[in-house]
Amino acid sequence: MRSLSGPGLLIGRRPICAGDEEALLPSEAVSYSNSVNAVRRQSGAARIVARSLLQEMGHPCGAINRSVGGAPTWPKGIVGSLAHDRETAVAAVSSTSRYLALGIDIEPAEPLPEDLIDIVTTDGERSRLGMSRLYARCLFVLKEAVYKASFPLNGLFLDFCDVEIDIENGIGVVSRACHQFNLKCEIGKDIVGIAYIEARADRV
Repeated sequence: MRSLSGPGLLIGRRPICAGDEEALLPSEAVSYSNSVNAVRRQSGAARIVARSLLQEMGHPCGAINRSVGGAPTWPKGIVGSLAHDRETAVAAVSSTSRYLALGIDIEPAEPLPEDLIDIVTTDGERSRLGMSRLYARCLFVLKEAVYKASFPLNGLFLDFCDVEIDIENGIGVVSRACHQFNLKCEIGKDIVGIAYIEARADRV
């Protein structure tokens, strides 16, 4: 995860383990009362990671509740994001003095199913990537990360076609909101992607 971290940006990961659902604090658990145990376990694991990172920053390990739109709520002065796939949970946190927006996502490093490529990618993206299905999975991850970073800024629910990704230049653009995000992606057992706007960066 070192390649994704940056000055003032902490990123962590954790294998999802039996019992991680017990890490959900009472106010957090309310949002998952109708969820299956696997979802509660994944969400608990992601919060274990996030609380560890917050503690590293000197913040108390309080509840990370879900907002009405589903995004996690962070302590004052903190920006962050949570994600998980079937086996691994990840989190990213920083201070609002360094980052205006931050999103993270994770998916298994598996080719994207052929029937999803046209749904997930734009014409421009397909012309640039030559349509490797693993590359298309990277686009999926980065678009999810962009959405998570974008939603707290503008409250917009985005479709995949609302986000244009240029992996080579590390840029993601949300045309409906006129936001440009910096991107990083790491491929190992999983694909982990982050999207962010630094506090000193001008918005497009």
